[in-house]
Parts: sequence; structure tokens; C-alpha cells
Amino acid sequence: MRVISKKPLREFWERHVDARAALQAWYEDALRTDWRTPSDIKSTYRNASIIGDNRVVFNIKGNDYRLVVKVHYDRGHVYIRFVGTHRDYNGIDAETI
Repeated sequence: MRVISKKPLREFWERHVDARAALQAWYEDALRTDWRTPSDIKSTYRNASIIGDNRVVFNIKGNDYRLVVKVHYDRGHVYIRFVGTHRDYNGIDAETI
């Protein structure tokens, strides 16, 4: 998959250093994979939540943080829509962000 873009991940882990390894691991996994359906994601990330508008919520670092992406399965693109704490996540609508 092509991840667009790494910048929000990097900016987040610069503020939350404990998230760096987990976010980098997710990023590397996403680059090496070819998700064609939501079930492809669930086969690797059982705790990922598939929500509306092709959004997926990943639990990062043992569920300390949340990552929301929008997946364009047909193009092989993953768009970073949100990365943040649970508190930040509770303040967004993950299906529209």
C-alpha cells in the first residue's frame, strides 16, 4: 500500500515519543501489504475497527493511541486521517474526519 502521508505520524511521535516504535511498525507493515478488502486488514489487525466510508481505526501501542485511516482499496492508497490519544479520538467523528 502507499501511505499518504507519513508526516502526521512523525509529528505525533515527536510529541509522544512512546508511540514512535508502534507507529513506525504500523507504517512499515502498511507499506509491505496489499489490502484489497476490509477482511484483509482484519486478518492482520484483529482489533482494528472497520467503520463507514472505508475508514479503519487501529489501536496503537497496546490501545494507548488511535490511528484513523481511509483506505482506497482499488488504488492501493491509505490516507492518514487522524492520529491521537483516546481523549482526542473521543472528540472527532472518525467516519468524516
